[in-house]
Amino acid sequence: MQRLKINPPVFIGASIIIVAFVALAALAPGAAENAFRDLQSAVLDRFGWFYILAVAIFLVVSLLLGFSRFGTLKLGPDDAEPDFPYLTWIAMLFAAGMGIGLMFFAVGEPMMHFSAPPEAAPRSIPAQREAMLVTFFHWGIHAWGIYAVVGLSLAYFGYRYNLPLTLRSGLYPFLKERINGWIGHAVDIFAIVGTIFGLATSLGFGVLQINAGLDYLVGLPISATTQVTLIAAITAVATLSVITGVDRGVRRLSELNMLLAVALMLFVLLVGPTGQLLKDLVQNIGLYLDNIVLKTFNIYAYEPRPWIDSWTLFYWAWWISWSPFVGMFIARISRGRTVREFVTAVLFVPVGFTFLWMTTFGNSAIFVDTTIAGGALAEAVSADVAVALFHFLDYLPLGAVTSSIAVALVAVFFVTSSDSGSLVVDTIAAGGETDTPAIQRVYWCALEGVVAAVLLLAGGLAALQTATIASALPFAVVMLILCWGLFRGMNSDLARRAAPVAIAHPTAELSWQRRLGLILHTPARPDIARFIEQTVEPALASVAHELAARGRAGSIEHDGAALSISLVVPAEGMRNFVYGVRAAEHRLPTFSALDATVGETRHEARTFFSDGSRGYDVMGFSRDQLIHDVLIQFERYQAQVQSAAAALYATAPEHEQAAEAGRG
Repeated sequence: MQRLKINPPVFIGASIIIVAFVALAALAPGAAENAFRDLQSAVLDRFGWFYILAVAIFLVVSLLLGFSRFGTLKLGPDDAEPDFPYLTWIAMLFAAGMGIGLMFFAVGEPMMHFSAPPEAAPRSIPAQREAMLVTFFHWGIHAWGIYAVVGLSLAYFGYRYNLPLTLRSGLYPFLKERINGWIGHAVDIFAIVGTIFGLATSLGFGVLQINAGLDYLVGLPISATTQVTLIAAITAVATLSVITGVDRGVRRLSELNMLLAVALMLFVLLVGPTGQLLKDLVQNIGLYLDNIVLKTFNIYAYEPRPWIDSWTLFYWAWWISWSPFVGMFIARISRGRTVREFVTAVLFVPVGFTFLWMTTFGNSAIFVDTTIAGGALAEAVSADVAVALFHFLDYLPLGAVTSSIAVALVAVFFVTSSDSGSLVVDTIAAGGETDTPAIQRVYWCALEGVVAAVLLLAGGLAALQTATIASALPFAVVMLILCWGLFRGMNSDLARRAAPVAIAHPTAELSWQRRLGLILHTPARPDIARFIEQTVEPALASVAHELAARGRAGSIEHDGAALSISLVVPAEGMRNFVYGVRAAEHRLPTFSALDATVGETRHEARTFFSDGSRGYDVMGFSRDQLIHDVLIQFERYQAQVQSAAAALYATAPEHEQAAEAGRG
């Protein structure tokens, strides 16, 4: 049996907080419901402005990082290749992002804004425009800007700095090794708690809609007992997917989700007023772009109204609380992408599909309500938003068939969110480990289902919303720090990249016969192991010894499984200096199909550094040549340190500069 792989303070701490919260809600549901309502009101009244401003900052930071000079940096070493094909990657991004929410609100939100808009007269032409504008705003690039910040931070520091794939790694530019202390534990605990409650909100919406759909199709009663039973059943299915892992379970479910979703959307688009819907899509996008800045900062400060608390502020808190889940998941599947590719895909590809989806369902529902339904659809949605989609589909051909597909789609989204969330939470709780025992993932999957069930019983949607809003507040602060850390880390990488690369040339002192032998010889893995042991390790040890003699600490780190060795020189205020050599391999060119299947592999002794910059093969270097190469890299590193110190000195107050000059 595989041993547990957990970070005990994080795993135990998060579990205690979640279980305590659930126990309180289960033992005293009436008191918990009142407490939830008071807490939600207090948070929104005092910190609504903060949510609005923070989300604006997250979006601006995402755009700046993606479309500035930082966009060329890779999420991983410079020579890293993506783990997943592009289309599969896009499908996973979408399915993990907003699946259940899109199903729940596609008809419900536009119809509710149409009936009770924030500014226009209800059920008027301006109300139609405002309904779609607000819906686009809530489901547009702001939500994905939040996810992009968290995902980018995790992927960048996890794959480029070789740090654990946890939220604490994004604080490395400030805390350095202290991220492994109590501050890092607290950040990861916040992330897990926020993820669990954010997922519970989505799963709560999903089970309400599944229950409503089954009631419509087969008469299954809408009740708390039914909903808890559905949560248990679908969580069991999600557990099976969790056990198979991200490459098989989540990947296949994501692709199935996309096929089902596209099929349902195309059906509604084709049987509805197709030409009018395409016109609506164009104008909806124009309205969105025309109003995006005003909507971004509009909190109704001069004319307060409860509408914004129930809609925009709830959405922003929901996206923030869910961002550890979505951000971690998209980081895990995005290794090898550039920052620009990541930001472009995360911000715009899912949003493009979402806009088409919302127009197809939202504008179709408004069209149905203002024509053949005669207002009946709006009344049904106002009475119970969970039944909105099924009442809408009832007005179209094959209503029973499409409603069955919709129920299946919600169920698959439920499973996708649950198993994806379990994988993400397990990664955080395991200190960044991704190859963990199945029992750990099953534990988190079951806990997600329990939280969703208890919150539904304790206060329904109000309890779900309160848990989401409260858990989002501290994490929003953490996210602002992550933004700052990204700028510092990426700026440091670009400064290093700008410096000239110089490496030693091992063959310069050899005879031409020996050089020809090196060219023709294809090293095997034992050759690499022998070279690292007999040449690289003594060279790095000599440099470490000389550094110690000059008062500068340096250590040698080994990784026997990966055939890796590195010299690490600690530094204050920036990343450590790392010069490492590890075994690497790649296929040699082939010129026939047979050779391609049994082709020869070339093994290399490839360098690696703390900033993820591209390494190079040093196989054949002598001990002295390796030492020379280490010194070249260390000299570049020192120049970067001095440049950073000079920049910091230039921005310091005058009295601090004077004090520094006096000490000099």
